[in-house]
Amino acid sequence: MIETTMQHGDLLISGLVEYSRKVFPEAKIVTWTENGARDTSFADIGNQGAQIANALAKLGIGVGDRVATFMWNNAEHQALYAGVPSMGAVLHTLNLRLSPEQAIFIINHADDKVIFVDASVAPLLSPYLQGTPNLQHVVVVNGPVEALTAPDHITVHAYADLIAGEPTTYDWPALDENAAAVMCYTSGTTGDPKGVVYSHRSIYLHSLLVTSTTGMGLSNRDSMLAIVPMFHVMSWGLPYAAMFAGSTVVMPDRFLQPEPLLAMMAATKPTLAAAVPTIWAGVSAMLDANPQDITHLREVIVGGAAVPPSMITKFDGYGVPIVHAWGMTETSPLGTIARPPAGIEGDDAFPYRVTQGRFPAPVAARIIGDNGEELPWDGIAQGELEVAGPWITGSYFQPDGNVTDPAKFNNGWLRTGDVATVTPNGFMTIVDRAKDMIKTGGEWISSVELENVIASNPTIVEATVIGVPDAKWDERPFVLAVVRSEDDADVDAQRAYLEGLVPRWQIPERWSFVTEVPKTSVGKFDKKRVRQHYAEGDYQILGQPQE
Repeated sequence: MIETTMQHGDLLISGLVEYSRKVFPEAKIVTWTENGARDTSFADIGNQGAQIANALAKLGIGVGDRVATFMWNNAEHQALYAGVPSMGAVLHTLNLRLSPEQAIFIINHADDKVIFVDASVAPLLSPYLQGTPNLQHVVVVNGPVEALTAPDHITVHAYADLIAGEPTTYDWPALDENAAAVMCYTSGTTGDPKGVVYSHRSIYLHSLLVTSTTGMGLSNRDSMLAIVPMFHVMSWGLPYAAMFAGSTVVMPDRFLQPEPLLAMMAATKPTLAAAVPTIWAGVSAMLDANPQDITHLREVIVGGAAVPPSMITKFDGYGVPIVHAWGMTETSPLGTIARPPAGIEGDDAFPYRVTQGRFPAPVAARIIGDNGEELPWDGIAQGELEVAGPWITGSYFQPDGNVTDPAKFNNGWLRTGDVATVTPNGFMTIVDRAKDMIKTGGEWISSVELENVIASNPTIVEATVIGVPDAKWDERPFVLAVVRSEDDADVDAQRAYLEGLVPRWQIPERWSFVTEVPKTSVGKFDKKRVRQHYAEGDYQILGQPQE
């Protein structure tokens, strides 16, 4: 048997840090502030990362210890992305928008030893700390330590003081590439949040995809506006992919509203941007009211929830193509991206662009029917999407060891909970979340497809659809919507718009109009809360059930 002559080199984040600081010192992290942009070179990010590692080592942090962040997207967060995993500790990004109960559960479940917190959100973190007995240190970043109130068992540090005088180099350990590097928790829309632990290898390989032309195509010629939070699936892997590619990254910090986002676009002229659909809906509304040239963006990457086709058309009108992607916390997250086949342009490309796209080579995928059978890729058969691959989790984190959950894992395959179809040439379309499908009179309605058609009405700002109990039909769709003016809160007019666009039996009777649809901690429509509010009678229901 012949053996390879190739050398072995572990794929480590420390390698990305050293590469980016030496080879791409011109690349930078641009942090948006109240006074405009603040630039930090990748060389400085590497230096700061080493200072963080030296400081943490003095605090007793070692290989495998969890170091959490409670922070916005900014240069200091990028330095933590660099230094913490490179020294062998595990970076744990805490979601700023969790409920207190979930935040305390996650800090204790992960057994965090240190938390770095932006001063602007330190008052939000303070009430959680009494319930975290194993937490030892909190480091306040970008503001005074007085912003935080901590119990006696926690030592509070100022970030600048903690790293002051520390060396700008660190003897990075020779870790196994399969060692834990970063951990994130699911948003916990059902049950407790679940921990996913990414390895150095999985992050490195995922970074390759983000920089690939079959992924986001991120290169050293790009400036990426990373709106998707660094506390959500590593900002879709962008902080590490930028180190790999030498890309400048524009980070919005806490300025996530349409007006400052458009201001930073005007000032920094990014070539790419990434965020969930609800962000772009707000940006679109602002652009309609205050037109601005955004054609410096060669693409906008949108994921986290299905993109309404009307939004894709709207951004085409701005001269900026939306590229649809799909993924989950469990998939690092990039699982598919919608790039039309070669040679297909214009109107012919649109049917491909509204899908979730094709799977990259390392991601295996299949759809499974109700009886456990694998279904064909014929663009018609619908089943639960299952995926496997080197950046797909095979279990959830448990303090006493990783365990698999049969409800989420099927003989090495991740059960996504998404109902999907796949065409013969590999284009995947999410029909709906399995739990969000609406069964009415024995027939199924996709809440996602219905939402997309409703959202195509120019009078609708945003809308979500859930199934609600119905005495005659078992379930019927209920629409919770935000409209552009009071006059648009007209159920008859909204129903009339849907005539001819969906089958008549799918047109919802029950509507309610609100100022904002509830969102999850990562910006998706929170259907769990909508169901709860509906059940508790919190909405004024307009329209009449079918007879």
